[in-house]
Amino acid sequence: MVRMNIHIVYAHPHRASFNAALRDEAVGTLEGLGHTVTVSDLYAMNWKAVADFDDFGPTENEHFMAATAEAWEKGTLASDIKAEQERLLAADAVILQFPLWWFTVPAIMKGWMDRVFTHGFGYGSSRTWKRYGDGVLAGKRAMIVVTTGAADAHLSDRGVNGDINDLLFPIQHGVLFYTGMQVLPPTVITGAGWQSDYADTVKQLKERLETLAETEPIAYRRQTDDYDEHKRLKPGLEPEGTTGFALHTA
Repeated sequence: MVRMNIHIVYAHPHRASFNAALRDEAVGTLEGLGHTVTVSDLYAMNWKAVADFDDFGPTENEHFMAATAEAWEKGTLASDIKAEQERLLAADAVILQFPLWWFTVPAIMKGWMDRVFTHGFGYGSSRTWKRYGDGVLAGKRAMIVVTTGAADAHLSDRGVNGDINDLLFPIQHGVLFYTGMQVLPPTVITGAGWQSDYADTVKQLKERLETLAETEPIAYRRQTDDYDEHKRLKPGLEPEGTTGFALHTA
């Protein structure tokens, strides 16, 4: 078995929650398999969720994204950002665990994304423009572990909430794959707190964690391979009739 360094980014405010129990199950399972595990518990860390100029150190650059690139290159990013970037660089795999709130991540995790995936680290740099399969984090694995209050049927192709894979596309494709990581199919725990059987849920989670190194990633299309100079998918690559998010999966 491949031994990996695995970083878990966790967001739930209640220390005795269903999510907290699953996080502990995940850590125990992964360490039992011989992996090295680190955890960023964003609420326990009192993570600053707002990206602003205070993150960059002294700068005269009034353009926000340019200021992030300058801070990355000069090494003047805030210490909490640098610490998270170092954990990601050391990781072979990254797990984001959170409850689905208003069809997305909790605000504190969105703030983690905004602040940690800076220009230069999360994508591109002042010298090159790398994203969607390329960049500093290329080759690392990533997986979402998400709990929902909605039942499985609510999150299906005809479900009232929309297909869970569509709901997670902005995170999986637009954040994780954008920054270069290979994204594994998500672990989705529906009906959390009222419908889920805890023993079955733990079994589902453990099975996914046990195969973290072998699971085939989602076949998202690399920007450098399948898109033209206008960043549009080249004609003829998709099955006939394919539209929407599905266009970007080979």
